Amino acid sequence: MSKCLFLSPPSFEGFDGGAGARYQAKREVTSYWYPTWLAQPAALVPNSRLLDCPPHDITVAECLRIAAGYDHVIINTSTPTLKNDSKIAGAIKAQRPDTTIGFVGAHAAVLPTETLKASAAIDWVGRKEFDFTCKEVCEGRPLETVAGLSFKKDGKIIHNPERELIHNMDVLPWVADTYKRDLQIEKYFIGYLLHPYISMYTGRGCPAQCTFCLWPQTIGGHKYRVRSADNVAAEMAYMKKLFPQVKEFFFDDDTFTANLPRARDIATKLTSLGVPWSCNSRANLEYDTIRFFKDSGLRLFLVGYESGNEETLKRIKKGVTINEMRKFTKACHKAGVVIHGTFILGLPVETKETMEETMHFAEELDVFSLQVSLAAPYPGTELYEMARQNGWFAKKDKTDIVHDDGFQQSTLEYPGLSKEEIFESVDRFYRRYYLRSGPILRIIRTMLEDKSIFVRRCREGFEFFRSLSQRKEDLANARASAT
Repeated sequence: MSKCLFLSPPSFEGFDGGAGARYQAKREVTSYWYPTWLAQPAALVPNSRLLDCPPHDITVAECLRIAAGYDHVIINTSTPTLKNDSKIAGAIKAQRPDTTIGFVGAHAAVLPTETLKASAAIDWVGRKEFDFTCKEVCEGRPLETVAGLSFKKDGKIIHNPERELIHNMDVLPWVADTYKRDLQIEKYFIGYLLHPYISMYTGRGCPAQCTFCLWPQTIGGHKYRVRSADNVAAEMAYMKKLFPQVKEFFFDDDTFTANLPRARDIATKLTSLGVPWSCNSRANLEYDTIRFFKDSGLRLFLVGYESGNEETLKRIKKGVTINEMRKFTKACHKAGVVIHGTFILGLPVETKETMEETMHFAEELDVFSLQVSLAAPYPGTELYEMARQNGWFAKKDKTDIVHDDGFQQSTLEYPGLSKEEIFESVDRFYRRYYLRSGPILRIIRTMLEDKSIFVRRCREGFEFFRSLSQRKEDLANARASAT
C-alpha cells in the first residue's frame, strides 16, 4: 500500500482549523481540538501518518519536507482555510508532481466542484463521510471506482455515486494508537477542560435541526449513529493506559445525550475508570439524569444556549425553550455539574434589543464559563441559504468569514443592525459577563486550588484581553476600509 499523509496544514497563528467546524477560527485563548475527523481514516490506513501542524508549531517548510515522503496527501480543509490549504497543496505538488492530493471536510463535501477548481494541485475531493473513501484511494484503487469521490479527468470534473453512511460505527478502528503515534496530547488546550484532555467521538450525526450547525447538515446527518457502549468504554480504558497523564475525556459527539439509554449505559461503564468526563448536551435534561451522570464521573456539560430571545430560538430551530434552559441550568448547579455555555450573536434577525436579551439571559444563568461566537453561515447550512435568499450577507464573497488574523468577522447584517455593531457586541458581551464579582471569584478560586491552573489562567487572561484588543483593531480597520 502507498504511503499516505493525513494533513492539517499550517495556518494563522493560533488558528484551530480542526475544531469540528463549529468554530473554525482563532480563539480568545489558546485552544486546539483534536483532528479526530482525520485521525479516524488515518487509523484505517496502514503506513499512514497524521500531521496536525497548528498545535505542534510545524512550519510550512517542515510540513513540505515531511509531505515529500508520501505518495498520497489528504488535507482536511474548511471554508475559511480553503485558500491557504490550496497554496499548501500547490507547494506539495510542485516539489513532487506525482503526489496525489485529496481534500476532505464539510466545505469539500458541499462544494466539490468549487473545491476542485480552487487549485490545479487538487486531484480529488471526498464527499460526505470520507473514512473508507480515503482508505480506498490509499489502496491504489482507480479514482473512478471509489464511491463518494469527485475527481478531475481530461479537464473534466467527474462525480462518482454517493457512498452510503456507516451504520455500524463499531467497524471503525479506535483512534487511540493514532493519537499516541502522531500527536502530543499536551499540545491540545481547551479553556474549560482539564489539561491534558483527550477528545473522541462515540457517534456521528445529530437529531437536532439547528439551522447553523455544520456537521449534521453536511457530513454526519440527522440520525445519531453510535458505537456500542462496550466499544467506547474499552477504548477509554485503553487510552487511560496509553496516556496515564490524561486528566479528562471529552465526548465530541454533536449531542452525546441525544440517546439517553445509551449515554446512561456508557456512564455506568465509566464509573470505575476514575477519570472525569465531559460532553456536549442540549439544555433539556432532568435533574435525576444529570445527577446520575455526575455520580458516574461527569464533570462538565458544553451547552449551546445560542440566544436569550425566544423568537430567535424558534427561527434557528433550536428545539429548546428559554424556560427549559433555565430549569436545566438550575439542575446542573444543584447537582454540581459545571457548564460551559456557548452563545451566538448575529443570528436571524438580530436586533440591538435581542442582543441585550441574550446578554441579560447569560448573566441570569451564571454558568462557569462561556464562549461568544458570531453567526457563521457555512455553505451547506440552512442559515447560509436563508442569508443568501434574504440578502443578509455583508460582503460579496459569502465564504469570507474570518479576518486576516484568523479571528471571526461578522458576515451578516440586518435592517437596523450593521455587521460592525454585531462584531462590536462580542467584546461588550465578554466584558459585561466576566467583569462581575461572581465569575472573577470563581476563576480566582480555581487558581488558588491548583498551581498549574494558576499559571494557565494567568496565560489565558493575558491572551483573552489581547484578543479583545485585536478585535478593536479589526473593527477599526473594517470601518476605515468601509469609508
